[in-house]
Amino acid sequence: MSSVKEQKFETLEMKRDQYWMIINGERVESSTGETYITFAPASGEPIATVAKATKEDAERAVQAARNAFDHGKWRLSPVNKRSRTLNKIASIMRSRFNELVELEILDTGKSLGAAQGQVMQAIEDFEFYAGAIVSHRGANNSMPGQFQNITEKEPVGVCAQIIPWNYPLMMAAWKIAPAIAVGCSVVVKPATLTPLTAIVLGEICIEAGVPAGVVNIVPGAGSEIGNYLVEHPQVDKVAFTGSTPIGKNIMARASETLKRVTLELGGKSPNIVFSDADLDAAVDGSLFGIFYNTGQSCEARSRLYVQEDIYEAFIDKFTEKTKKLQLGNPFAKETHVGAIISREQLEVIDGYVQSAIAEGASILTGGKEAKVEGFENGFWYEPTIITNVHDDMKVVKEEIFGPVVVVLPFKDEKEAIKRANNSEYGLGSAIWTKDYARATRVSKQIQAGIVMVNCPFSAFPGTPFGGYKQSGFGRELCIETLDLYCETKSVISYFGSRPLNPFGL
Repeated sequence: MSSVKEQKFETLEMKRDQYWMIINGERVESSTGETYITFAPASGEPIATVAKATKEDAERAVQAARNAFDHGKWRLSPVNKRSRTLNKIASIMRSRFNELVELEILDTGKSLGAAQGQVMQAIEDFEFYAGAIVSHRGANNSMPGQFQNITEKEPVGVCAQIIPWNYPLMMAAWKIAPAIAVGCSVVVKPATLTPLTAIVLGEICIEAGVPAGVVNIVPGAGSEIGNYLVEHPQVDKVAFTGSTPIGKNIMARASETLKRVTLELGGKSPNIVFSDADLDAAVDGSLFGIFYNTGQSCEARSRLYVQEDIYEAFIDKFTEKTKKLQLGNPFAKETHVGAIISREQLEVIDGYVQSAIAEGASILTGGKEAKVEGFENGFWYEPTIITNVHDDMKVVKEEIFGPVVVVLPFKDEKEAIKRANNSEYGLGSAIWTKDYARATRVSKQIQAGIVMVNCPFSAFPGTPFGGYKQSGFGRELCIETLDLYCETKSVISYFGSRPLNPFGL
């Protein structure tokens, strides 16, 4: 493994032909020299060459992180210094906002509006944790007699962080920011399909003054690099966002060394529209809830339950607006829905739609691969509405991860709650009603980590994000996340004037 920039870590253009790993504060090639090519989902054209990590590279990254943590230059640095550094990371990201947006669009095929919102949230994540860490501390607890208890928060150590392809920069920020805020070191494994902005974020961290070895980025195959990190005895914690089956596998592997684990997994989120809802607001919010980010979101509201007496009116408006959604150049402001991440994922999506048709469902609009002028070699799927389905059908029970929604009528509140909770998942949910008492009742009974009431947005810095049941455990994006990267130490002291003699000898 050779260093690419040995004399000084230079600032490079974000959009370039080659990207390297980040290990111990340097851009490095793979130990074997192996690379792979990333492709733009919107056009199918190659973007850049990326260094492909090997197990040897992952080992070097772990050792760099271990050394950085054990020697304590970052871990033991004053909180205000870490806070300033996180703000510096955010400042650099703001100054290069348009470059980050451009690279994220190239890497993922998402629309301009989606990319802008996600890059901005990634910036705000660092700003949020720069502030949150200042007040994150232990406690001095009173005890009976002449005893004192001090509770300390200490960083857990070296953290492996495995990032998904649907929100590459934002998810990297969600994980890196709280981990380094408390003093941990990280080894980040970005998704093979979308490694570019995560690599650039690692470069920005170093530019902002994060010491060598604290943030390491190793792109490569999850089955090889991800598993190696999860099983590594010197990795203390694993944070993973991705599918439930892979999350289960990670949890099993991590159990061999009793690693701390945070899992943010799949979802099949219900969206409940009651008859007293503001119909237009519910239609617009439901449209965003499923088709934002091309439906490639873990909390996409893909099960739409509409009360019977407004079902037809809702369907008419919802279908009409769905047909108006624009697919096209992801850099154009008028584009609403971007590309699918890959040909393989496109075929998975279509497979679900075809299975619904085979089971007797109706396609109100969409239901097939889209052809976009000027992007004929890209991966596109029409926004799709499926009706005449029942709760036991595959498209209703399983996560599709694409721009596909199933719409089902319901009679009353009790039925809506029961059917909404009839899922192995419990990540997101939405309720549309003008009745505040109903909104309160239903939100308390929905088995999900996130409930959106008359609102289509699921995540803001400072609001806990995570799920119930097989959607995982642990919460990201909030102050409580800092505790997930800490050990809690209890120090009990005796300050009495007479020595203790418990046995009386």
